[in-house]
Amino acid sequence: MKYKGIIFDFNGTLFWDSQKHYDAWYEMSKRLRGTPFNDYEMVHHMFGRTNANIMEYAIGRKPTPEEVEKCSLEKELIYLEMCEKDKENTKFANGVEDFLDYLCKKNIPHTIATMSEKINVDYYIKAFNLAKWFNIEQIVYSNGKIKGKPAPDIYLIAAEKIGLEPKDCIVFEDAVSGIRAAEAAGIGKIIAVASKEPVELYKSLDCVSDIITDFNELKTMDII
Repeated sequence: MKYKGIIFDFNGTLFWDSQKHYDAWYEMSKRLRGTPFNDYEMVHHMFGRTNANIMEYAIGRKPTPEEVEKCSLEKELIYLEMCEKDKENTKFANGVEDFLDYLCKKNIPHTIATMSEKINVDYYIKAFNLAKWFNIEQIVYSNGKIKGKPAPDIYLIAAEKIGLEPKDCIVFEDAVSGIRAAEAAGIGKIIAVASKEPVELYKSLDCVSDIITDFNELKTMDII
């Protein structure tokens, strides 16, 4: 079966910034509960989740909207400072620009579905010149109303944004929670991006069709 469109997660997928999010939440979790998240918690309770979800896990109760807003801003400012200090590596993963150029040339519908907050998305739009490859209005991000991954909502919304049924879309994801979200949304094909986690992790997920460690690998794959 040929697919009609592409939906990308952003962090850890198009932009390999997982370590920066690790480091920022490592610091924030120490501030919130006195001890930092361990590696298991990072994988299963941090990546792909909203800041509100992560904070609720960290403090063991549902936070107030004011607490979420304060914590989110504090964490994202830590993270964005890291990006600014490391501009050399604040760039697309290998092969991404060529693949995006191909999608645009072939008029293949594509967008981004990220659980990043608006403050981060605004930064990415400028830092990565996203308007060159994406319709900015179609980007789906955490707006305080969308349920965090592994809920399917963000991928259902993204598919609708590009005018396709989920079954006709390919999703690129790095987070287990994001992969589960894509599966729950009925996405036709899920390609895991092993940007930080070992390839073996994704091999254990039956819903993953392919695994890449570099977007240049797509040149030899007939995916769309």
